[in-house]
Amino acid sequence: MAKYRKLGRTASQRKALLRGQVSALIENGRITTTEAKAKEVQKIAEGLIALAVKEKDNFETVKVTAKVARKDKDGKRIKQIVDKNDPSKVLADSHRDKDGKIVKVENGKTVTVYDEVEKEIKKDQPSRAHARRQMMKVLYNVTEVPAEGKGRKRGTKEIDLAQKLFDEIAPKYANRNGGYTRIVKIAQRKGDGAMEVILELV
Repeated sequence: MAKYRKLGRTASQRKALLRGQVSALIENGRITTTEAKAKEVQKIAEGLIALAVKEKDNFETVKVTAKVARKDKDGKRIKQIVDKNDPSKVLADSHRDKDGKIVKVENGKTVTVYDEVEKEIKKDQPSRAHARRQMMKVLYNVTEVPAEGKGRKRGTKEIDLAQKLFDEIAPKYANRNGGYTRIVKIAQRKGDGAMEVILELV
């Protein structure tokens, strides 16, 4: 007997299909698919969530100093003109004049102004870093695009699904031993009569 369902696909196609569906389940919390696919996706998702629950607190908090670009009231980076030969010498506080036109200064170059900020970051312990790599072998990168047309490109952001597993999903199931997902049957699909189900996080 086979250990997994072939789903009528080659190995590479099946792997891509299951990775996509697991990623969608972790991102949205539920997916609609056929019963056979749902049972395969459920196996993978349960394993990832169990791994996240085991390693969710396995990190240390570290203080680091980071350079952050200074921004104006519109959210744009502040730039100034400095001397090419002596970067510590500021020739002009802004690279634009009052009308918004770019200012050119002889022997000067435009640079972004940075501030040093202290941040607290989570540093993974080796076992959590390994767990993250195991998750990233299965999960696809997901990009969230805003619904509105205006500013869609600027509002686009990458979602780290492994981090979502550690920070949002794992704490919900900390006191639960397995059974993180459930399958709810809907009806038979028109056309081929396959049983459609909803696979969701409990």
